[in-house]
Amino acid sequence: MIVSRNNATLIGLIAVLLWSAIVGLIRSVSESLGATGGAAMIYSVASVFLLVSIGFPKLGEFPKTYLIWGSLLFVCYELCLALSIGHANTNRQAIEVGMVNYLWPALTMVCAILFNHQKSNLLVIPGFAIAILGICWVLGGEQGFDLATMWLNIQDNPLSYGLAFIGALIWAAYCTVTARIANGKNGVTLFFMLTAAVLWIKYIGMGAEPMHFDLNALIYLAFAAGAMGFGYAAWNIGILHGNVTILAGASYFIPVFSAALAAVVLHTPLSLSFWQGAAMVCLGSILCWFATRQK
Repeated sequence: MIVSRNNATLIGLIAVLLWSAIVGLIRSVSESLGATGGAAMIYSVASVFLLVSIGFPKLGEFPKTYLIWGSLLFVCYELCLALSIGHANTNRQAIEVGMVNYLWPALTMVCAILFNHQKSNLLVIPGFAIAILGICWVLGGEQGFDLATMWLNIQDNPLSYGLAFIGALIWAAYCTVTARIANGKNGVTLFFMLTAAVLWIKYIGMGAEPMHFDLNALIYLAFAAGAMGFGYAAWNIGILHGNVTILAGASYFIPVFSAALAAVVLHTPLSLSFWQGAAMVCLGSILCWFATRQK
């Protein structure tokens, strides 16, 4: 199938929209099916979508180091992402946790500079600082930047906030490592299947608590799995055949898009200080991106 550059770019932008919906959808599924059980269902159904849209990769053509490290880092990240949102105490906290996860673009640029010898300029320093400040602003609640309130919020659920931050570090490592060892290969279908398998093992090992299926749960499950699976498939088309500059620029606004969609899906109003913090995260990531662009 031949896709024009404009159509491929549009498909890539659809991926940005789909990924932006993930936080609200994962949270909605976890409310009915549980944090672990819901995540296991999402990645299982998403794996089916990926098998249909992308197919199963020819593993014999993949570098062994990519299969090992790519699988390990990808699975660990997806576990951190899904469980951090699923274990949030409130919907507002789930959105905050999602915002912490979106530190990964700025962290990826820093890792690329440190480990891949990516050329950059000093703009990366204020960019990274603004992204970190944005997260502090989000966690400070109504007061904005307030270290005492931020610490109280983290203490309320250190598991979710910790998993989200660790996930951001892991995804930055994944992007940095796979850029060097993937050799142009894409193992996302395999990685999703491995993530689902690990989640099912964890679910069964914890006693397999019952999942409560109803129409709403099934609808949110289908949307969440579709956003995950088709999001990766659409992004792959966009990156291969579309305008990468437009797609990269749009991806840095995912934190704001994600918060807006999650607020609608979860019926959770967000304060002005939250949006200010989200804007800082986007701005910081964009500055880091500009710092590494070649003339």
